[in-house]
Amino acid sequence: MSRQSITLANQNDEWLKQQVANEEFTSKSEAVNYLIKQARERDEYVEFVRMKLDKAEKSGFAKKQTREEMLAEFKKKLNV
Repeated sequence: MSRQSITLANQNDEWLKQQVANEEFTSKSEAVNYLIKQARERDEYVEFVRMKLDKAEKSGFAKKQTREEMLAEFKKKLNV
């Protein structure tokens, strides 16, 4: 693991100290690593959703169906 020196705003430093004091984390470093991991996972999820939306938009519009036609199609796909 690499060591870094960072400067925090006072309110962020106080929040980190409080997390350690409340035993949510064992150190400020652990808390910062956790927060970075959460941000990275959120970014990955956002990219995944964007990819799915892009794919859906490129696939075009669905054909117009009645409720009964949709239900029959879903049941056929589920082999019901």
